[in-house]
Amino acid sequence: MSGPRFRVVQLQSSHDRAPFKSGSEPLDHYFSQQVSQDIRRRVTACYVALTLDARIAGFYTLASAGLLLTELPASVANKLPRYPSVPTVRMGRLAVALEFKGQGLGGALLADALDRAIRSDLAAYALVVDAKDEAAVAFYRHHGLIALPSQPQTLFLPLASARSPGAGLEK
Repeated sequence: MSGPRFRVVQLQSSHDRAPFKSGSEPLDHYFSQQVSQDIRRRVTACYVALTLDARIAGFYTLASAGLLLTELPASVANKLPRYPSVPTVRMGRLAVALEFKGQGLGGALLADALDRAIRSDLAAYALVVDAKDEAAVAFYRHHGLIALPSQPQTLFLPLASARSPGAGLEK
C-alpha cells in the first residue's frame, strides 16, 4: 500500500511557484505575483498541495469574511440569530496544476479547507466560495455547496453540515 501522493502545507517562501500552471491565467498570475503580498498583509492564508518531490500540485486561499443574513436562503437564515451578518471563511481561490487535473485533487483541497475552517478557534458559520464560471459552480455543487439565491456563483456550506458523517467530502 502506498502513502499519500500529496501533503498540504502553508505556502512558504521556499516553495517554487514559478512552474505552477493551472490553465487559468488569473489564478496563475495571482499565485505567482500577488499571493505573497496578501499573506504579508494578513488578508489571506495560502495552502499548497506538494508532491513527494516538493512540486506544487495545487493551492487554495482562506480568509475571514461575512455574509449578510438576508443573502442566505430563508430556510437557513430563519435558523440563525438575527445579526445583520454571519461570520464565514472564504475560500478565495482554488487551483490545480494542469498535470494533476482529473485526479480528485480539487476535491481533496476543498476537503482540507473545510477541515481547517472547522478546526479553527474562530467562530464561523460556513465556508463561502465565489465560483469563476459554470464549471466551477458545478464542481462546488457536486461537493454539496449551496448557491446563494441572489448570487448563483457564490456558494456556501454550513460548517456544521461538513462536520456530520456522510457530508460527502473526503480528504
